[in-house]
Amino acid sequence: MLLNIEDYRRAARAVLPRFVHDYIEGSADDGHCMRRNAGDLSAIELTPRVLRDTTQVDTSVEVFGRKWALPIGIAPTGLNGLVRPEGDRLLAVAAADAGIPFSLSTASNMRLEDVRAAAPDGVQWMQLYVMHREMAGQIVERARADGYQALVLTVDVPVSGNRELDLRNGFRMPFRPTPRLAWDLVSHPRWSLRMAPRGAPDFANLTPSGSGAGSTSMQAALLARAMDRSLVWESLAWLRGMWKGPLLLKGVLHPDDARMALDHSIDGLIVSNHGGRQNDASPSAISALPRVAGAVAGRIPVFMDGGIRRGGDVAKALALGATAVFVGRPTLYGLAVGGQQGAAAVLKILADELVRNMTLLGATTVRDLPARRLAVNASGG
Repeated sequence: MLLNIEDYRRAARAVLPRFVHDYIEGSADDGHCMRRNAGDLSAIELTPRVLRDTTQVDTSVEVFGRKWALPIGIAPTGLNGLVRPEGDRLLAVAAADAGIPFSLSTASNMRLEDVRAAAPDGVQWMQLYVMHREMAGQIVERARADGYQALVLTVDVPVSGNRELDLRNGFRMPFRPTPRLAWDLVSHPRWSLRMAPRGAPDFANLTPSGSGAGSTSMQAALLARAMDRSLVWESLAWLRGMWKGPLLLKGVLHPDDARMALDHSIDGLIVSNHGGRQNDASPSAISALPRVAGAVAGRIPVFMDGGIRRGGDVAKALALGATAVFVGRPTLYGLAVGGQQGAAAVLKILADELVRNMTLLGATTVRDLPARRLAVNASGG
C-alpha cells in the first residue's frame, strides 16, 4: 500500500534501473545539503489555534493573475523521459488536472510545443539553462510564441555539482553500452521493455525544428551543465528584450541577491539549492527562505523547493514566507511507479496532507499559516 511519498520513493527504486534511480536521487559530494533540506524542515514547529471554524479549508493561491488549486507546483526536472516515455507530457497533464503549474526543463525529452499542446489550459512555465545564448534565445522565443506563462532562469549552475553516483554509473549522453549497464537493464525488464521501442531519450529542445536533439557536444554540455559563466546581472536585460512576461530566478539563497533581483525588475524568486545537487555546503532551502522573503518584503512572490515530502512541509514553507512550493523528486517517484496516474496520486497525497495540517492548525486559508509559526531550527533563524 502506497500511503506517502516515502512509499512511492521505495517503489520507484524497485522499478527503475540503478543508473536512473541514482540520477534522480543523487546529490553533490557527501549529501549534507540534501539531508539539511529534510532535517531543517523536520525541526520547524507550527502552533495550532483551537476552536476555529474549519468546515471549509481553502488551499488556493493566486500567482501572476492565475489561480492555483494548491500552493504547489511541479519543479523543472530534466530527463523525465528516462523515468517513463513522454514523462514531460504525463507530468504536465497531471499538473493541469490538479490545477497547479508545471515547469518544463530545458533538459526535457519532449519539444516544448508538444508539452504545451498536451495541457493547453494548464499553467506552464519554461525553465531556462543558458549554455549558448543563441540557443537559449531560440528556446525563449519558442516558449513565448507557444503561450508559456513565465520564464524561470536557473542561476545556481555555473558548473555542475559533483554528483558521484552519476560518475560511478558512467552516466553520460549519448548512452554508451557497458556490461554494467546491460545487467542493469536486464535486471529491470518492465522498464526496459517500456523504453525499447523509443530508444534512449535525448534533449528535444536543442534544435528549434525538433528534427533532432542538436549536436552531441550540445547534449553533453547540457547534461554536464556546462553553462555560460559570463552570465551576470547585467545580462538580464538581454532576456528582458525577448521575454515580456513574468521572469523568475531559481536558485537564490542569499538576501542580498534577492535585493539585487528587485533592482533588476525580476518578478519572482525560487529559493532553492537544486535539491542538494550543486553545492554541498549550501544552506537548506527552508532556512534561507525567511531571509530571502524578508529581503523582498512582499514586493514579489517568493517560492521554495527542496526537501518537500509531506503536506506539513508545504504548510511550514508557507508559514515562513513562501507563496507556494515546488516539488521535483516526489512527482518523479509517482511517474516511475504509475505514469500520469502515479504523479497524480503523489499530488493528491500532498494535497490531502496539507488540508489535514491546515485543519489541525486552525488555518482556513494559506494566508493564515504565517500566524501559526512558533519556532524554527537554529539555522532557520
